[in-house]
Amino acid sequence: MNQHIRIPQVRVIGPEGEQLGVMSSDEGRRVATQHGLDLVEVASEARPPVCKILNYDKYRYEQAKRKAQSKTDRPELKTIRMRPRTDEHDLATKLKQVHKFLAKGSKVRLEMAMRGRERAYT
Repeated sequence: MNQHIRIPQVRVIGPEGEQLGVMSSDEGRRVATQHGLDLVEVASEARPPVCKILNYDKYRYEQAKRKAQSKTDRPELKTIRMRPRTDEHDLATKLKQVHKFLAKGSKVRLEMAMRGRERAYT
């Protein structure tokens, strides 16, 4: 951000998203101060690096909000356990529950629980 950008040439994107072209970082900072905003490096791997003129506090807030949103978007893993001798009606009930979980966007794992000799004879 601003004085921390040490690269001599940067590609500058204006506050409205328009390309201002490749210019020196000093000139980019000058343009940013004319708008009353900050020059923020958004893509350091690009050649030349891409900097954007924007409000840095608002940028940080949006980044934090996006990160929090990505944490809440993860589908939850639900587990349904059954045994080899589970009756048909019970299986139908469990199948309905699986459909509900999938409709909500959760992932479902089905576990077959076996006891004692069930492992040997099924």
